[in-house]
Amino acid sequence: LIDIFPVDVIQENYVRNVRNCIFSVVYPTPFKSRIRLVAVSKEVLENILDLDISVQGTSDFLQFVSGGKVIFGSVPLAHRYGGHQFGSWAGQLGDGRAHLIGIYTNRNGERWELQLKGSGKTPYSRNGDGRAVLRSSVREFLCSEAMHYLGIPTSRAASLIVSDDDVWRDQFYDGNIRKERGAIVLRLAKSWFRIGSLEIVAHAGELDLQRRLLDFIIQEHFPSIAMGDSNRYLEFFSTVVSETADLIALWMSVGFAHGVCNTDNFSLVSITIDYGPFGFMDSYDPNFVPNTSDDERRYKIGNQANVGLFNLSKLLQALKPLLDPRQKQLASQILDGYGERYYSRFTELFKTKLGLLGENEDDNYLIAFLLKLMEDTKADFTMTFRQLSEITQDQLKELHIPEEFWALQDLGKHKLFSEWVSMYLLRLTRNEGDSDTKRRTRMTTVNPRYILRNWMAESAVQKAKLNDFSEVHLLQQILQRPFQRQQAAEKAGYSLRPPPWARDLKVSCSS
Repeated sequence: LIDIFPVDVIQENYVRNVRNCIFSVVYPTPFKSRIRLVAVSKEVLENILDLDISVQGTSDFLQFVSGGKVIFGSVPLAHRYGGHQFGSWAGQLGDGRAHLIGIYTNRNGERWELQLKGSGKTPYSRNGDGRAVLRSSVREFLCSEAMHYLGIPTSRAASLIVSDDDVWRDQFYDGNIRKERGAIVLRLAKSWFRIGSLEIVAHAGELDLQRRLLDFIIQEHFPSIAMGDSNRYLEFFSTVVSETADLIALWMSVGFAHGVCNTDNFSLVSITIDYGPFGFMDSYDPNFVPNTSDDERRYKIGNQANVGLFNLSKLLQALKPLLDPRQKQLASQILDGYGERYYSRFTELFKTKLGLLGENEDDNYLIAFLLKLMEDTKADFTMTFRQLSEITQDQLKELHIPEEFWALQDLGKHKLFSEWVSMYLLRLTRNEGDSDTKRRTRMTTVNPRYILRNWMAESAVQKAKLNDFSEVHLLQQILQRPFQRQQAAEKAGYSLRPPPWARDLKVSCSS
């Protein structure tokens, strides 16, 4: 990267407006107090980084993942980017507490960018201290891994370091500043470039640099696009539009809401990144908001697809200086097709969740009907679909809902439930070559039994604050097999109705 792009000419590490570069060279700031490695992803270490799990016990590994040591020959970088935050241009943002500490090509030929989050101040820290706290780091570590095993394209988490350094946070922006502990997550992605990466150079009028950055991204991450093609930027935009629609539909299919869908948090390679405030719905509610600071409910789960469209429009705005008039017109037409792409993918996913095969003109209505019943009865989103995967058609036909299917019992309180069941069972008869056993087997592979509910993450965080990381490890283990019934998960109540206190649980924006 430092051979390809100009680097910030100022070497000193202080907050400033940076121009004419993509990265600044800046080293992590080691913690001053005791540090502990409290969690690792065995799969990431062994299958991505080609390391034996035993490496976690070495001092070199501890120093590397905590920012205490940089591998000889690597140059740590902080990325300059901008973004639209809550609908308004926010100017320069950048890696305010993250350091890119290397790019590793593994034995499978995959290139992964390694980034520490919470590793100290950079020129992009603005008024921040460059640190991350324990609670948000636990949530990021767990959620990035949980999303991977749910089949959602995402960044990965390799390790979680906790320190005894004091970090002060106003958790809910209510003036109540508290002392917390600092933490660092080593996270990986094929690329950390985001829409804001292109926005900042476009806004600064650095068109040569923007062209170089865009060509690099296409060459590295979009191999199907020919570099000699005069329409390569148009092809790039078309791909990002389609893949963004697919990504949001996919995370919506598991009831996930990204709490801060700003353009600086939207990946150009269409993976889920930057797990600040986030949440999986418990009760189905299109107005579910996982972020306490989102007063206008801009990023409620029912608006995630629209926000994706907004962000893509800002990407197009950034690309326009590089497009000719014909290409601009075609790009606008591509953007106009986003809604249809999203709706098509959303429908396809929910048909699969319901075990439907083939095409039927009433499928969209069947899906919408069910979601309306769920909204009216406040039925649990995850367990409604999971229990539809486990219940037999005979039990549904007789409206005999066993007690263990508590989400379906809630749904059954609706006066139109029996009407929906009749429609659903009739539709299932049109699945050619299918059987009830095949249907249930098929549905249990796409409808998770376990997700990272807020109350689970919060319970793990509260124990972690007392240096008990057992629940972090338990959740990590369970979330690796979200579609399979697990004894440990059942014992912990992870498939039961969320406890009463979970309804009032707030997700902090301050991390």
